[in-house]
Amino acid sequence: MLENREEELTTVRVQDPRVQNEGSWNSYVDYKIFLHTNSKAFTAKTSCVRRRYREFVWLRRQLQKNAGLVPVPELPGKSAAFFVGSTDEFIEKRRQGLQQFLEKVLQSVVLLSDSRLHLFLQSQLPVPAIEACVQGRGPHGVTEAILRYAMAPCAWGHRGHGPVPAPAPPGHPGDVCAGLGSAQGCLESFPYWGDFGVDEARPESPAGHGVTPLESPESPAGHGVTPVESPTGHGVTPPEEPPWDVRPDTE
Repeated sequence: MLENREEELTTVRVQDPRVQNEGSWNSYVDYKIFLHTNSKAFTAKTSCVRRRYREFVWLRRQLQKNAGLVPVPELPGKSAAFFVGSTDEFIEKRRQGLQQFLEKVLQSVVLLSDSRLHLFLQSQLPVPAIEACVQGRGPHGVTEAILRYAMAPCAWGHRGHGPVPAPAPPGHPGDVCAGLGSAQGCLESFPYWGDFGVDEARPESPAGHGVTPLESPESPAGHGVTPVESPTGHGVTPPEEPPWDVRPDTE
């Protein structure tokens, strides 16, 4: 627990590490960040999002850039190359380090005043959309973005791949998150987030990944034709996946 002189309490937990896209060339580990507070500094009193290590690296860089001479806590080491132990032990050690990082950050009034920190902790916006929101280039301000786009439910184990799950029932312990919107809604409001020029950003998948399926001899007539030729919609072009993590590494 973190406590200040006004008796405001903030609890932050980094937990539930999960391997996303396991077995794929772009697999990575992300972590659930649960935050509960009665502090007036936060828009939502309870929130839950998932973030990966490289997003923490981006956050620390931005905090340091905006904090001037105020020191920013260190992150746990990036590489597992010199770690003696299993992969699970490395992930657990990193989880602990990420939690300690956030606990220290939330004790600093200067760091707590950075809007990027709040969007990082209380919305599932990707990094480029956070930058757009902070710079006034998005459709919503920081407060509205948190209320609209925080991830729900917080137990959601993937980020933008597949259908967006429905929010948990009201009062469901641990599964009710900060906002009312969805990750998909977030992306729809920032259709060009791949062009915002943030270091970690990547544009959507190259053209051709969502091409119209060709006619197949195994398919019944009409099932593999283009949307124009198929009145029943069986051949509708599959949408491209939302560009959450088109990144060929495991960080």
